[in-house]
Amino acid sequence: MEVLSVCLNPALDRKFIIDGFTLDKLNIVSKEKNRMTPGGKGVNVSVVLSHYSIPSIVTGFIGGYVGQILLSELRKYGSLISTSFVRISDETRENIAIADTLSHTLTEINSEGPTVNELDLNNFLKRYEVLVQKVRAVVISGSVPKGVPLSFYGELTKIAKKYRKVVFWEARDEIITESIKVAFPDVLKYDMRRSEKILGRILNTEQEYIQAAKDFVKQGARLVILSYKTVYDFVATEDGVWKFSPKVEIDHSYLLGSGDNFVAGMIFANSKGMCCLDMARYGYAAAVAKTSYIGKEPPSLSLIEEYLGKISTERVE
Repeated sequence: MEVLSVCLNPALDRKFIIDGFTLDKLNIVSKEKNRMTPGGKGVNVSVVLSHYSIPSIVTGFIGGYVGQILLSELRKYGSLISTSFVRISDETRENIAIADTLSHTLTEINSEGPTVNELDLNNFLKRYEVLVQKVRAVVISGSVPKGVPLSFYGELTKIAKKYRKVVFWEARDEIITESIKVAFPDVLKYDMRRSEKILGRILNTEQEYIQAAKDFVKQGARLVILSYKTVYDFVATEDGVWKFSPKVEIDHSYLLGSGDNFVAGMIFANSKGMCCLDMARYGYAAAVAKTSYIGKEPPSLSLIEEYLGKISTERVE
């Protein structure tokens, strides 16, 4: 098996396309513009990888009626995605996204999710240590449910490193801040959708982003990606820092899923022998390509190759 996708807080995603979406009134959506899919960042990465013929195992916590529907929907993607979830008593969460292609807005309503008890946590750790030995790379992505410590990414990475696995993270600041006290991943990508904080503080200048990226590399990451003003990224390796920019206009209502495509693109590039900067370029091209159309389906490999020519990578340090 190629990849272990850790999605500690999976979700059943509902997406509605409502042109002219208005608050405090009745909004009608047709069946054709209403989609229900398995979600959560780690799940999304596995779904994208399956389109690129890369097999993966998805693990995390799942529970209740919603969890059963999520599992059923996930199995529709075929044999390239295996599942090994720990069953819990609480209900799996649901997420709602409303895209308005007229006003170019995206409204997201995410439920908090279940609570995981200590027994469930211990059962997961035992299962994880068995699974991690079967794969080449591990991606740990998304939020953590209540009951799971914010340092848990670090604990999982420490186990993966014991077996010499390549580890990818995409997470919010509070998870990264606590988890790097335990262990650093090989690839660190900040999820800055809800907060622009990095290590607890808001960075204001490009130079501050550059310095933060360099500091993460010095502490142990091989590749660092920090989002800047939504569509730009600062990318750091031990060889320097680059600013990635799109050469095309980005429609913000199409941004949903672009971060997951970025991570999946990097994993695909890594599976082809690319390293560090080339991985980041491929992931960024995948993310920008995803914003060229509406829908959850990932861009084709040919479209990603096309978009490699539609991004700018400027060395800044």
